[in-house]
Amino acid sequence: MAAAGRIPEPEMNQTPAGLARHPHRSYRYYDLVMAAFVTVLLCANLIGAAKVAQVGGFTFGAGVLFFPISYVFGDVLTEVYGYARARKVVWAGFGALAFASFLSWATLAFPPAPGWPHQAAYETVFGGTPRIVLASLVAYFCGEFCNSYVLAKMKLATGGRLLWSRTIGSTILGEAVDSAVFYPLAFLGVWETDLVVRVMVSNYLLKVVWEAVMTPFTYRIVNFLKRAESEDYFDRSTDFTPFSLET
Repeated sequence: MAAAGRIPEPEMNQTPAGLARHPHRSYRYYDLVMAAFVTVLLCANLIGAAKVAQVGGFTFGAGVLFFPISYVFGDVLTEVYGYARARKVVWAGFGALAFASFLSWATLAFPPAPGWPHQAAYETVFGGTPRIVLASLVAYFCGEFCNSYVLAKMKLATGGRLLWSRTIGSTILGEAVDSAVFYPLAFLGVWETDLVVRVMVSNYLLKVVWEAVMTPFTYRIVNFLKRAESEDYFDRSTDFTPFSLET
């Protein structure tokens, strides 16, 4: 019998290969969290990425302040629903980013109508080079899966305690992988190597600090969802391959 006030862990359904799958059940908020994740991801990459801001002498891309929110939702998904369901959402985000990149390219490729004066403005905002688009997709894929994998493994190691250590620890590694892939792949050889390193390190530190600041917000969402869904998934026998949509 579960202790009073503690959410019981769901029973695992064993597959013939001995790998546990999530129980076949529906959730009240899973689809909403998925939609929020994809929305933040697209907005941070399409709206925030092109704006360079300066606050207190510190220069940064505006999207840097909002992209880490996708990691918050990634943490929430893995913590509550498990790695396999988070993996499905990561793939949904990857597909959305890929389509948005294609749509941007196709829209800019159409010749503007005579008298329509905004082609240059559209190219400035949505005209990312193929190299930057590719770097963004690869970095997102690697970083998000590292984040989810580390959080799931840390949850097992801590027995579900010390949530802050998992959310911050997984972000430290996930954002490190994201930054280490994106900036060299996108800008090395275009920018001076020293500039690439400085921008990479400063933006990485900003993302990690922002994630730490968001920890109380993450706690509130996680605790709410665990109670509302009666779910607190532990990935004890999960197949951690990223190349699957199996839940």
